[in-house]
Amino acid sequence: MSFLTRCCTDFAKASPFSFLGLPGAIRTATKRAGGTVHNHGGSPGKRLGVKKFSDQYVVPGNIIVRQRGTVFHPGQHVKMGRDHTIYATVPGFVRFYKEKHMRGERSFVGVVLERGDKLPRDEAARGRSRFFGLVNRSPEYQPPSQHPSQPL
Repeated sequence: MSFLTRCCTDFAKASPFSFLGLPGAIRTATKRAGGTVHNHGGSPGKRLGVKKFSDQYVVPGNIIVRQRGTVFHPGQHVKMGRDHTIYATVPGFVRFYKEKHMRGERSFVGVVLERGDKLPRDEAARGRSRFFGLVNRSPEYQPPSQHPSQPL
C-alpha cells in the first residue's frame, strides 16, 4: 500500500476535527434550533394609559390616567395615587394642558367645573376655583328664595 492511500483511509476514518487535536466524535443536533421570544409571553399587559379624554365628564373617583412615573402631573381638582394614577376629586370635565417648567414643559391634567372653562385658570382675574360637596350643582336645582318677612 502506498503512503498516500494509507493517509487518505486513516483520514477518512478519523473525526473531521482531528486535525485540530480534538479526539472522538462530535454530537450534532437532533432538533432544529428554535428562535427566541421577547418577554416570553409570561406577563399580561398592565392596561396603562389615558382612560378619560379631554372634555369628557367625570365624577369623583374616576380614573383619568394610569401611568408609570409622572408623564402627566396633577392639576386642579385631581389627585395622584401612590402608583401615579391620576383621579378626579370633583364632578366636572377633563382638561389637558402644558406649562413651562425649567427648560421644558410639563403636561398637566385637571378638571373644570363648567364645560367652557380652560386650564390653567387665571386666578387673578377670576378667583380660585372652589368646589364644596355641600353645594348642589344640578341645573334643575333652584335655591329657595327667602323673604325678609318670613322667619327662618
